[in-house]
Amino acid sequence: MPAHPELAESEAERFLREGSGPWADLALTLPLFIGYHLGVVFLPVRNAADVVTRELTSLAENDLWAYIGLTLGIGLVFAGVLVMLGRGHTLRASRFVFVGIEGILYAIAMRLAGQYVVTKLALLAAPAPDGQFSSLVMSLGAGFYEEIAFRVGLFGLGLRLILSLLGPVPRLKRSLVSVGWAVVGALVFSGWHYVGALGEPFELRSFVFRAVCGLAFTMIYAFRGFAPAVWTHAIYDAWVLVF
Repeated sequence: MPAHPELAESEAERFLREGSGPWADLALTLPLFIGYHLGVVFLPVRNAADVVTRELTSLAENDLWAYIGLTLGIGLVFAGVLVMLGRGHTLRASRFVFVGIEGILYAIAMRLAGQYVVTKLALLAAPAPDGQFSSLVMSLGAGFYEEIAFRVGLFGLGLRLILSLLGPVPRLKRSLVSVGWAVVGALVFSGWHYVGALGEPFELRSFVFRAVCGLAFTMIYAFRGFAPAVWTHAIYDAWVLVF
């Protein structure tokens, strides 16, 4: 039994009411960032949206221990900043438990829906690397970097730009524009998996399925925040690729 059940309850209620929030988003996704970067250095591939590994490797001058030190240093510096800013509560274990549970529930719902739409069609960010370790690491990278690229960048910043160009518009029109842009973003997210060196051969069923999943990630991002979207994406990919 928890020592302070009323604290855990209020924390849970606050998380459900507020979502993750900007500072909590960064804190709650930090383990995925560190886990991916500590693992990907041992793999021959990395997530296509990853723009950090190459820079860290260059700073470390291709020295493995220096690279590991830089990666852990990023985590320690960020944690220290949160504590100094009075945001240490975002690092509470209960918050990681809540966002993890939320991600698991969304991942289960997505997989059940996906199996209904396209029978037993797996969502892969790229051709699956051999081995469970490789698959798990790539799942963490897909969750973190693809959500930054497609939900924060393409959908979030893109929608703000579009709405600013439109100027004052009725709420209904804003909602229609938001939905339309979410669909566009989901289609781009799906299509991205078929281009580049790691791209798969185009297949209509998998394209539609990925688009549906992309739309689901966007809804989670829009209504719950960045951290729940990242965790859902990573948990779902790990479920499909590892288990």
